[in-house]
Amino acid sequence: MQNAQGTTGSPSLWTKEFVLLSVANLFLFFSFQMLIPTLPVYVTQMGGDELAVGLVISVFTVSALLVRPVAGLLLDRVGRRQVLLFGAVVFLACVAGYYFAAAVAVLLFLRFVHGIGWGALTTAYSTVVADIIPAHRRGEGMGYFGLSSTLGMMLAPLIGLYLVDAYGFGVMFATATVLAALSLVLAQAVRIPAGTPAPAGAETSVWANLFEKKALFPALLAGLLSVTYGGIVSFITLYGAQQGIANVGWFFLGNAGTMLVTRPLSGKLFDKKGHVWVLLPGAFAVIAGLWVISVATNEWTLLVASVLFGLGMGSVQPSLLAWTINRVAPHRRGAANGTIFSAFDGGIAVGAMLLGAVAKVTGYAVMYRWSALFMVAFLAIYLYYVWSGKESKAT
Repeated sequence: MQNAQGTTGSPSLWTKEFVLLSVANLFLFFSFQMLIPTLPVYVTQMGGDELAVGLVISVFTVSALLVRPVAGLLLDRVGRRQVLLFGAVVFLACVAGYYFAAAVAVLLFLRFVHGIGWGALTTAYSTVVADIIPAHRRGEGMGYFGLSSTLGMMLAPLIGLYLVDAYGFGVMFATATVLAALSLVLAQAVRIPAGTPAPAGAETSVWANLFEKKALFPALLAGLLSVTYGGIVSFITLYGAQQGIANVGWFFLGNAGTMLVTRPLSGKLFDKKGHVWVLLPGAFAVIAGLWVISVATNEWTLLVASVLFGLGMGSVQPSLLAWTINRVAPHRRGAANGTIFSAFDGGIAVGAMLLGAVAKVTGYAVMYRWSALFMVAFLAIYLYYVWSGKESKAT
């Protein structure tokens, strides 16, 4: 049997399409992550207060969350390339427009629209790469593909801050715009497989197709995981200052670096052994990481916590994505990705709000211990699902 490359054996993972899409995703995440630490500063320089800074984060998350199910539906019904192109053009236009925003209100409007582009584009990327990856290497492929986003999380914030400090916001926005444009060009060069048409008799109503039922259980687990991550990205800097930890950047560096190593390895384990072998130890690693965070008093302790948390996130997140794709029919991959990415986004938002309220009452250290209960719930629900036989019926 010959594969697409004309060689004998199973289909290759490292096709031109997979590499192009991975590099396009790398440029996309670099463009996006450069804005994370710099936009709040930009808002304050424009005269915005703390409320405006908070809205910069929240309006983006809300619009991305709202658009993902719609994007998933359109990916299945209209086509992969059309949704990808729409998201990429909107994303690019908003990044370029930030520098020309004359007021905070204009910036917030751009941020809301930016979230629409981001939600549509990242859902499209995940769906297209799921179409490209050979089924028997899906866990490994999603792990490798996720490295591009992890590299962006690891390096781009530092680059963005450096460019602002050294050259100003104009150069930083221009760099982010060029990276977004390169992502668009590379993605359009990818030969996207034709989507699988829905079989005769399939549900046709829009409402029923906004979410994929077979993706709901992995999405529930994804939401529980993301709640803990929402508590980290929202409060780790404040917690570090409270604990006298001079540089909490070590946590993000250690977390991203560990995920960089863990993603492909856990993906291979997922393909060979199944999700139980990845999700169970990954969940325990997240719990351990949260506990170590809660007792951290210096950079070294925080670095240990980042490694443990990175092991868990780097194992669980891509495995949930691969498991979701494996559970659904090819013509429902767009809706499935929209469903689980909405859970990731929603979990982060819930974590930021709910754990913030907990921290106000208990303090940050106790809050991180309480946040581990979401992963205890993750384990309890997941084990019941597997042991009850529901898992074998659904997959």
